[in-house]
Amino acid sequence: MISRRKVLGAAGSAVVAQSARSYDRIVGANDRIQVGQIGCGQRAAGHRRMLKLSAATDPNFDFRSVCDIWSVNRERAADHAMELFGVRPKTFKYSEEMLADSALDAVMIATGDHQHARILAEVVQAGKDCYCEKPMANTLEDAKLARDAVRASRQVVQMGSQWLSDPYQARVREIVRSGRLGKIVSISQSWNFNGPRWHVPNDPNIKAIREQDTDWKRWLLGRPFRPFDPRVYFEFRIFKDFSGGITDQWYSHGSGLAHFYLDTLIPDDTVANGGIFAWHDVRENPDTFSCLSTFAEKGVLYSYSTTFGDSYGDHTIIRGTRGTLYSPGGEGSPQWWFIPEIQSAWRSNVVFDLKRGKPKPELVTLGGETTPPPIEQSDDLKHHTDDWFGSMRSRKTPNGGIETGFAHSVAVIMATRSYREGKKMYWDRKAEQITDRLVVRP
Repeated sequence: MISRRKVLGAAGSAVVAQSARSYDRIVGANDRIQVGQIGCGQRAAGHRRMLKLSAATDPNFDFRSVCDIWSVNRERAADHAMELFGVRPKTFKYSEEMLADSALDAVMIATGDHQHARILAEVVQAGKDCYCEKPMANTLEDAKLARDAVRASRQVVQMGSQWLSDPYQARVREIVRSGRLGKIVSISQSWNFNGPRWHVPNDPNIKAIREQDTDWKRWLLGRPFRPFDPRVYFEFRIFKDFSGGITDQWYSHGSGLAHFYLDTLIPDDTVANGGIFAWHDVRENPDTFSCLSTFAEKGVLYSYSTTFGDSYGDHTIIRGTRGTLYSPGGEGSPQWWFIPEIQSAWRSNVVFDLKRGKPKPELVTLGGETTPPPIEQSDDLKHHTDDWFGSMRSRKTPNGGIETGFAHSVAVIMATRSYREGKKMYWDRKAEQITDRLVVRP
């Protein structure tokens, strides 16, 4: 495994020195959990709102500290925390400074896509539990680094794939597991948006930031050097050196949910296509993207698509030989319907025939509700931080544990590589490598 010092470069030895003492602070059932944040941008604000909501379930925590290499971000985050929790947290520029706090129990990571995995490894090696935004990683080297660091630790790690704790998605998985759909044959997702997502020409942050107020080399965190660029700093999702864009963001949720519904991890192969068809601005990543994957053991075809030039027709469809689960919403939609299959036959070859008329959709409920839930819900889902807190206290694996993070990372990397290289990508499960040819072993 790559060492911490090689990964972080400028990180000091304070974290390593504190690690053993931090293990003495493994959170117990009645402890007051001390929480900090690394990365204080927009998603970090969502994390703070999730914590505020979770205080209704588990108020026994303190929002202790924030860390961001840009001075404005960390002060803004501290002010927001003061509004939410009534106490202004400590502020730090560098992660190793914050992690040297032996009283700190847990850290939430909401940095750039390319930074998540390496900071996650740093956090667990410092003996802290962690909540890490998705994608966990967008290179296979970083995905293995983070996974191996977590496996070697005693830390509880929750991926920021918040839909894995949503009760409606759990209900869908229950139906799939029950066999009511019969043999699952395909899952398709189409989640769309109309607008130049992730690009704001007049972003006040871009105008405000100065190189001397941050640490550009630390921000790059091992990616190819380029001169300081405020637009790249804030709009990293549209630049290919730092993110796959749609793959890193929306597809990481989509693939993670496909794994969740099917009780499986990592597709066997993926082929992707797309391009910049709507928004010809500074972006390098596609605004229109589709991919197809197969899960060989399950015998399931999985399709995913996103268009940023039209918002019509969001859906998720899980098709089985005995029925279909259909959601008319996009990412994380809580509204689902079950539609039974009435007949399966080809001429005289009748597999089954229920002798019914037109099938009537049945609302998927948590407990007999008659009114459909909304098609959309907030990203700031309380259930996921509730699960994280409960897992830290019980020391159980949370809903979005490290293996789910590794799985969605591999799916993301396969899809990104397929799009960029114009090749079908395969996952070699034995060697844990992505290849552009099918590896057949005796």
